[in-house]
Amino acid sequence: MQIGLVLAALRKHRLAAGLIVMQIALVCGVICNAAFLVMQRVESLQRDSGVAEQALGTIKLSGFEPTQAVDLNARVLAALRGVAGVEAAGVINAVPFGQAAGRAGAALDAEHKHFGGVMEFYVGDAQALTALGLTLVAGRLPTAQEYTPVAQYVPPQAPVLVTRAVAAAFWPGQNPLGQRIWALDATFTVVGVLEGLSVTEPDGGGVKDANASIVVPALAGPQLAGTYVIRGQPEAMDRIMREALVAVRRAAPDAVLDDEQSLRLTALRARYFKRFRVMVALLAGVIVALLGTTALGIVGLTGFWVTQRRKQIGIRRALGATRGDILRYFQLENFLIVSAGIALGMLLAYGLSVVLMRFYELPPLPAGYLPIGAISLWLLGQAAVLGAALRAAALPPVVAMRMA
Repeated sequence: MQIGLVLAALRKHRLAAGLIVMQIALVCGVICNAAFLVMQRVESLQRDSGVAEQALGTIKLSGFEPTQAVDLNARVLAALRGVAGVEAAGVINAVPFGQAAGRAGAALDAEHKHFGGVMEFYVGDAQALTALGLTLVAGRLPTAQEYTPVAQYVPPQAPVLVTRAVAAAFWPGQNPLGQRIWALDATFTVVGVLEGLSVTEPDGGGVKDANASIVVPALAGPQLAGTYVIRGQPEAMDRIMREALVAVRRAAPDAVLDDEQSLRLTALRARYFKRFRVMVALLAGVIVALLGTTALGIVGLTGFWVTQRRKQIGIRRALGATRGDILRYFQLENFLIVSAGIALGMLLAYGLSVVLMRFYELPPLPAGYLPIGAISLWLLGQAAVLGAALRAAALPPVVAMRMA
């Protein structure tokens, strides 16, 4: 009976009800996708890099000739190891959240017919690998004899460490130890598996997984110079970095110090994810603004309808309708309007997701966000209508009929 009365009343207010339905549909479509983007960015902000970030810093030099590399490495490493509190200092080609230096595709056969995927190649000496604090979950670390000179980008043959992500993608269901990889005109043999190691730009595209990394042991030399990683106690790293920069400037006045890349890893991470934090704040603001606007629209419309229907409310109360009946009437009316908007909004949410997938290479919207958005809007609608509905239910029959 209540549904029939509600539908009859809504037919008399098609325009106002239709506008609210369209507003709710738009809000539903936008907030479902916005919430998904927010959660994606929040997950990225919490991503584990796989290294001891709090205890690490990096220093990058440029402007030197390859013929100077061996002497430069010797001078810089001696200076870094002379800084109080430095536990390890080594040469590496890149660090997580720093400048990319070794991203390339890899094949699983010598003929390059079976493409495995794109990976980040971290090339470093023994001290650099020790400093990173990588977590080995299978196999072994390279021995001292397995650190060999770099030919052009990597040693021509080398034992390597791969992450779980690479092992699962390249050899699903198989033991990755002993498997071979062909890339960068070199052949690699997997000797160990790491829990994880983030690529330099985990959300920069080009790789399918943020942990698609491979670690290649190498000796510092003409093709591996200029980028250094140092490790110390986390609470002392600010001081260590200040003193390390001074020491490097003195030891290598002939090289150019890259101040933007010579930072603690925590600072590199914060800078890299700054745009993500801004995006999260903006999207959260959009969600709040849309929900607030929708709530205000429902409150205003319901208040207007209550004023228009005072005579109807008074007659129903005089005929025996209770306050609960009046309250449930407006709640049901709101539920039907919001439900219609949600139904259209889910179609819109899917459409927006397809657009984002096509133009921004985002993953599809998970189905779980649709019921979350629907429940949020239902609760918002009921909360927004409650005040006006309670005022309508509280009107005595005689007063309501006199005011009509």
